[in-house]
Amino acid sequence: MKDQPAYLTRWSVSHQEREQLEAFNRKLAWLPRAKLFNRRVLRLAQGLLRVGQSGGERRLRKQGLRAETRRVQMGDVTVPVRIIRPQTPAKGVVLDIHGGGWVVGNARMNDRFNGAMVKACGVTVVSVDYRLAVSAPIEALIEDCLSAARWLLDDANSEFAGLPVTIVGESAGAHLAVATLLELKRWPDLFARVNGALLYYGVYDLTGTPSVRAAPSETLLLDGPGMVDAMRQLTPELTDEQRRTPPLSPLHGDFTGFPPALMFAGELDPLLDDTCLLAERWSRSAEVEFQLLPSSPHGVIHFPVALAGAILAHAHRWIAASNDAFPRPE
Repeated sequence: MKDQPAYLTRWSVSHQEREQLEAFNRKLAWLPRAKLFNRRVLRLAQGLLRVGQSGGERRLRKQGLRAETRRVQMGDVTVPVRIIRPQTPAKGVVLDIHGGGWVVGNARMNDRFNGAMVKACGVTVVSVDYRLAVSAPIEALIEDCLSAARWLLDDANSEFAGLPVTIVGESAGAHLAVATLLELKRWPDLFARVNGALLYYGVYDLTGTPSVRAAPSETLLLDGPGMVDAMRQLTPELTDEQRRTPPLSPLHGDFTGFPPALMFAGELDPLLDDTCLLAERWSRSAEVEFQLLPSSPHGVIHFPVALAGAILAHAHRWIAASNDAFPRPE
């Protein structure tokens, strides 16, 4: 890339790793593309998700971990959260916001990733079980995530006092993570405690960035040609001009004072421009590391390929280094 920005790194893969990923992509090409708001499909997907989560507590216990599910309140909003703690005193806290296209998922769906993060980084992970857009407006999802963040960051929460806080989001969860940060600026003392943001291939403009609008039918996993209409269904009563207003479309927000960020996006992801544009705007105010992943579609960290493990290991090192650099009281 000519005049490549300093924050952008093209992830290096071996010939063998690329072949493995491309072989898996060929299998993905046979699968149907995910479409939002097909209620029958969504009910099936949510049911299958819950079935797949059976035994999750047992798997955590094998790692010497346990999860606590509780309801936390901030103002008039009560939000369920799932907390996984390390066996030793925590070196930091991660606020995890799961993906699932705003319409599928729950806080337990990231147990495998969060358990590994707890072990690798020595952090406590708080995962938000926000309402889903099949039964609530997207503003309610942002409100849930903001309320969980305020609860975690509040001085009254002595468990996390003085610890660095990283916000993590994947896909729709990355959208909600950045929207939460923008809203959190209304509480400067809380906002200042956020030490970093880890974002996997997020959606940052609900009207569709150029790569979304140009997405072909061959897009892997996601229904390329239907993405713009699907996102409009999140806010059917709004115009595109209104949809571009932050925090609904975080890309158009004010990133002044934002924390450092690590971002990942795949070359084959129709949401690629979302991360490219976000990284450029965010980098004007804070340090950004944007890892561009070769031959990678949306959702790559879930694939049974070597690249997925390498991405997660890099993310763990970034969180650990960020926490180690966090100023602590003498």
